[in-house]
Amino acid sequence: MIDTISKPATKRPRRMAREPKPAGELATPPSTPTAEVEAKTAKPTSKSSLVLAMLQRPGGATIAQVVTATSWLPHTTRAALTGLKKKGYQVASEKAEDEERVYRVAAG
Repeated sequence: MIDTISKPATKRPRRMAREPKPAGELATPPSTPTAEVEAKTAKPTSKSSLVLAMLQRPGGATIAQVVTATSWLPHTTRAALTGLKKKGYQVASEKAEDEERVYRVAAG
């Protein structure tokens, strides 16, 4: 016959996630964020905002320039231009003789 010896419960009791912490576990109150912390956590500029900035320049931008800046393929770049149109931006294109097509967005 095998003797089974039960071990005493040494684990602390579980508590539910929504239960308040006991008084001994209270953390220090959060401090107000400083400008230094806010600068570190600022959202990096997106490629879409880069494209918009390029198109708002006085000279506009060509597909080749946007492709180089974003490392997108040309068809992805054209799709981004279509997306800007759907968002309400007035995207204009013009092509001078023997030059690449230049795309512009009216500022504002």
